[in-house]
Order: sequence, then C-alpha cells, then structure tokens
Amino acid sequence: MSKPKLLLLDEPSLGLAPIIIQQIFEIVEQLRRDGVTVFLVEQNANQALKVADRAYVLENGRVVMQGTGEELLVDPKVRDAYLGG
Repeated sequence: MSKPKLLLLDEPSLGLAPIIIQQIFEIVEQLRRDGVTVFLVEQNANQALKVADRAYVLENGRVVMQGTGEELLVDPKVRDAYLGG
C-alpha cells in the first residue's frame, strides 16, 4: 500500500507495553502531519485526544460529547470520566 488517504485503526495500543504505545502514537501523529486521515477507535483516551484534530465520546453507542482533541482533553467531564480526574 502506498500513500493511503485514510487509515482505520481499532485499538492499536490494546495490550501493548507503554514504550510501544508511545511509538504507535508517534507514528499516528506523523501520519496525521503527512496528511493521512486517521480514524482511530481507542480506549486510551489521553493518548488519542493528544493527537486528535476531532474527537467524539461514545456511551452506549451514542455520541455524548464532541470537539477538538484539545477541547475534550481539558473538559472536566471528560477528565473525570475517562482520564482519571
């Protein structure tokens, strides 16, 4: 595959060592900077929001919050529920 426009990632950090998780998100960030759209499903909300241009919080299959990664990263509701306060 060469120069994809879209990359779908489902839980790419699941079960991996912290150093590998860091490397994965560095690669995701580089892909984003290179213009690749990355559709990321990830329970590691802290890492995912740091690299997200746009983010959605789902509960029971419904979107309950949305915004930029930065907006959600500092939102008190998101911090309390998903980022450990």
